[in-house]
Amino acid sequence: MAQRHPDPTDPAAGAVTGEALADHLRAQATEFLRALRLHREGGAGMEPDGAVRALRRSARRISGSLHTFRPLLDAGWAEAVRPELAWLSGTLALEQAYAARLERLLQALHRLSGTPVLPVQAPGPAGVPPAPEPTGPAATERGKLAVGAAKAGALLERQLTLARTRAHSAALQALGGSRFHAVADTVALLASEVPLTPAAATADLRPLAAAAEERLAAAVTALPLMRAGHPYNAEALVHGLSPDPSPHPQDGPWHQVRLLLRLHRYAREVLHGDGGPVDVRLTAAGQALDRHRDASEAATAAAQAARTPRIAPATAYALGVLHADQRHEVEAARFAFQRFWQKQAVGTS
Repeated sequence: MAQRHPDPTDPAAGAVTGEALADHLRAQATEFLRALRLHREGGAGMEPDGAVRALRRSARRISGSLHTFRPLLDAGWAEAVRPELAWLSGTLALEQAYAARLERLLQALHRLSGTPVLPVQAPGPAGVPPAPEPTGPAATERGKLAVGAAKAGALLERQLTLARTRAHSAALQALGGSRFHAVADTVALLASEVPLTPAAATADLRPLAAAAEERLAAAVTALPLMRAGHPYNAEALVHGLSPDPSPHPQDGPWHQVRLLLRLHRYAREVLHGDGGPVDVRLTAAGQALDRHRDASEAATAAAQAARTPRIAPATAYALGVLHADQRHEVEAARFAFQRFWQKQAVGTS
């Protein structure tokens, strides 16, 4: 169990040395091994929470600490372990991510169309074509969306359920493979022995943690806040529904801030130990960036579905409206993040 430490932001407080880092890494390694044992005792089922979630949580924290405090750790060991922990965390996250994305998109379709998008009507008898979709000036915008929403939902369900099934299989294969066993062996050793450098015994962790915070602040400063302040912009729609399947170019810097914010939070956990103060502003900012990521990826999924060959015009229309809705959610999450971050700046000035 990690010990409590003096306030690391207080210049008069004593140094937080490498022993605090060792405590933290041992505690996270122990949590990893406990989650692994629970997973094995529970069989091969891959629930989105529980043991698998705990494995991911510990893997992320170990990897983040190795990144922030790498000058105090054996360099070769840290650089070898970090990519493996990132691989494991990413692999285990995919199944839940696809499930959450599908749920988000289906709920948005229902909200936008006012009609249930599932279950979809059963197909007619073999050889009987489906009824034509209404067209022409008599069909209102809402009506056109309602017509395409069910088929858009069915298309998204097929695509994302297939992706989720593949992610489930990949996770099971990973947890049974030699690569994972090597990671588990490394973490098991970490639970008893942390490869610190000789200088770590007297080194102060606070400058390295402060550097992580400075990287975050610099990345936030570089965000296109003025451009992102618009509720929606034509460039976002044109890019999202173009043949280019790459992620939206406006989102990359925000995803990077989300990663740096996570590293900053993990560094604070190392400095404060268990039971340390919780910065509610950082938590709220992180939640806003999580929503940003979720909406961005959902918009991409809607745009990819809209590129499916030979779909009906009403289905493509519904997917386009869904894409625009999720891009609105992206902008709303950016606005929320800015509000939380500005409050944090005022509170710490």
